[in-house]
Amino acid sequence: MSTKTLPTREQVPAELTWDLTTVYRSDADWEESFNEITAAGEAVTQRKGTLGNSARDLSDGLDQIFDLYRKLEKLYVYASLKHNQDNDNSTYQAMDQRAGALAAQVAAQVSFLEPEILAIPADQLKDYIASSPNLRVYEHYLDQVTATRAHVLSAEAEELLAGASDVFDASAATFDVLNDVDLAFPTVKDAQGNDVELSQGVYGTLIESTDRDVRKQAFQQLYKVYGQFRNTLASTLSSHVKMHNYKARVHHYDSARQAALAANHIPESVYDTLVAEVEKNLPLLHRYVALRKKILNVDQLHMYDMYTPLTGEPSLSYTYDEAKAEVLKATKVLGREYNSIVEEAFATRWVDVVENKGKTSGAYSSGMYDTNPYILLNWQNNLNNLYTLVHEMGHSVHSHYTHHNQPYVYGDYAIFVAEIASTTNENLLTDYLLKQQTDPRTRAYILNYYLDGFKGTIFRQTQFAEFEHFIHTEDAKGVPLTAAHLSDYYGQLNQKYYGPAVANDPEIALEWSRIPHFYFNYYVYQYATGFAAATTLADKIINGERADRTAYINYLKSGSSADPIEIMQKAGVDMTQTAYLEQAFKVFEQRLNELEALLANLD
Repeated sequence: MSTKTLPTREQVPAELTWDLTTVYRSDADWEESFNEITAAGEAVTQRKGTLGNSARDLSDGLDQIFDLYRKLEKLYVYASLKHNQDNDNSTYQAMDQRAGALAAQVAAQVSFLEPEILAIPADQLKDYIASSPNLRVYEHYLDQVTATRAHVLSAEAEELLAGASDVFDASAATFDVLNDVDLAFPTVKDAQGNDVELSQGVYGTLIESTDRDVRKQAFQQLYKVYGQFRNTLASTLSSHVKMHNYKARVHHYDSARQAALAANHIPESVYDTLVAEVEKNLPLLHRYVALRKKILNVDQLHMYDMYTPLTGEPSLSYTYDEAKAEVLKATKVLGREYNSIVEEAFATRWVDVVENKGKTSGAYSSGMYDTNPYILLNWQNNLNNLYTLVHEMGHSVHSHYTHHNQPYVYGDYAIFVAEIASTTNENLLTDYLLKQQTDPRTRAYILNYYLDGFKGTIFRQTQFAEFEHFIHTEDAKGVPLTAAHLSDYYGQLNQKYYGPAVANDPEIALEWSRIPHFYFNYYVYQYATGFAAATTLADKIINGERADRTAYINYLKSGSSADPIEIMQKAGVDMTQTAYLEQAFKVFEQRLNELEALLANLD
């Protein structure tokens, strides 16, 4: 038998790749922009010491600095996407590194911005804003800056920190290269006995196989590789955590978590409430896991049994073209304008579809104010990838609405609200599929998929959030984050979440070593809060009034023009309260009840 191997980048058909010529027509144009931005960065330093002189000086300085940011982001996005499409391409490796270095340089050059704004007396700044129509556009931004007054250092200190940003990010960059390029995975057998080259994308498919031997082999072989590098991976993660704690400490925050959440004006109580509510509802997860063990009819349920469908072979499979049609049908409830943006995305190649050698694993939506909101996929013909597509499209349409309805200064949105748009789409897809499918086995499969998605998004991401807070807290106490310490805690945490029905597989204790999001900064909890909020919003969109849909679309258009909590309150969800989490767990329990009933009546 021949071994299935991934295509090279050059072998992928153009229509399945994203079109980056709309960003720069050529790499030569990127080089020209690089030189222009370098000069613009030097020119902007002439503004240093002038911003507080008058309303005109502040207005002109903000315009010049944000124009520089805008050009830099475009440069950075192009280099990043080119690099991610083939991490083994040395040309784009270098381009991405140069963009990162230039970003660090620009950050240092404009580091005087916030200290000078904070040096303007509050009453004087208020007068400046009142006297300048252009400054009124920046009013919310200026309010956000002054809210952090106690945590901004001198211009000289901020310049030193900003200039070291690429150094601070070095451990995350090392993890990316190791994880996406240098780790060599073995060949394993698929359900048909074919030799397949194990990869992140292939693993995601094999772990859902109905052949238990296939799942077990993929699970054990994947973690065997990570186990060989556990000490290196502990070192990269530890260094990254130390960076978060250091930056929080020098900016006079009590913790890295406080610093991370303060950036979006999110109370730490939101984080603690999430963990508390999820832990209170762990018996629901234990019940679902026990159902899985019963239906699979195994003496011991292992972690590699957690993703295979409970109804046997998947009854739903989608080619990429079929998935595109389903996404349009599922999001039709959001209105014609929304659907037209999705159609544009498919027609003008916003999506990079298939896996190729060296391509970044997983999926994401990326872009900036002056580019299309591009989507990276590693397509497999299954329901999971349909959900991934509708999820990332939620991000991209959110970006499109924001870019077309906000000035550049508010032309992005906080991470806290970002996952709500994507997971609302997932909830709409689930509702659409359940309305379309009447066959009991198919409905059971969709319900099982939904419950798995809930498990993976609310329960699993909160588990990650607990782990992330633990490692930052341990490092802050001076406890070394060795591979053994990380694995011991992670293994115990995993057992607490999944309960007594699951065997304590030693491999799962290494899961921390392969999670890219641990190299972000208190990011993962927002998947869980976002999914829970999306449950409420999807219900309003499907079963509510036209005003509910209008409020949702207005949220997509809001960008960062207000604080995230305020934006979501206007959309119809108050995330400072527990009600949205309670509603999410009610939906989980209702669908678990239906799945239990369906499976009890199936042969």
